[in-house]
Amino acid sequence: MGRQLAESLPSARRLYDQAGEILGYDLAKLCFRGPAEALDSTVYSQPALFVTSLAALESLRAESPEVALSCEAAAGLSLGEYTAMVFAGVMEFDDGLMLVQKRGAAMQAAADATPSGMVSILGLERVEVEALCEKARDGEILEIANFLCPGNIVISGTNAACERAAEMAQSFGAMKALPLAVAGAFHTRIMGPAEPQLAAALADVPMQRPSIPVVSNVDARPHDDPEEIRQLLIRQVLHPVRWEDSMRYLLEEGFDQFYEVGPGRVLRGLLRRIDRKIACQNVAV
Repeated sequence: MGRQLAESLPSARRLYDQAGEILGYDLAKLCFRGPAEALDSTVYSQPALFVTSLAALESLRAESPEVALSCEAAAGLSLGEYTAMVFAGVMEFDDGLMLVQKRGAAMQAAADATPSGMVSILGLERVEVEALCEKARDGEILEIANFLCPGNIVISGTNAACERAAEMAQSFGAMKALPLAVAGAFHTRIMGPAEPQLAAALADVPMQRPSIPVVSNVDARPHDDPEEIRQLLIRQVLHPVRWEDSMRYLLEEGFDQFYEVGPGRVLRGLLRRIDRKIACQNVAV
């Protein structure tokens, strides 16, 4: 992940080198060579994705500087919101990376305390997924975690509750129920133990007003006040990611050209499910 870009673009390589100095381990080696088992841990995957997405942004700046300079808004899904904040000048790269490292460690510890997971439910609307969660919960935690696009909603909860939901999904009319390769039930109450640690980390980070609007995962709206942004980033780990609403907000504001910056093409696919006519270009690694 990111190896070819780092080998061809000095500014991207500098980000990996700088990250290694800050984190105290060779992030470049981990991203480029694995092992995959290490990257499955959110302790390592969050810094890896954060730096790799910013390396992809360096690629966009190098190849299409006018695009990066003329960008008028940004959004990021879950961890990606931190990348968007750095791009918008809310926080510096060093501070963002330290935050992401502490966020990953706190979320991993919360996941370790309560074995849990996430399941993508395909083919159901929100009210139907809520009914599925109600039926499968059986006294345990099981909540909607991500509103991604029409017909793609992710639920999070204890392992047993997720397994029950996956087994019941077809009886509720779902096309598929896909368990996700994640460390735990992100964006639910299970992440509660991570909240005070993230709040303490965010309190120490200087923040500026964003140079462009950054749409919050929590309420699908941009915010200017740094303290308000700080509080929303704390709330983000416990509340659903409203990605579909975030994209619809940007579409209603008149945005018609999007760029997905970072590993993979997931966000482009989600956007096509929201509005097939909108152009979205990948800046991948």
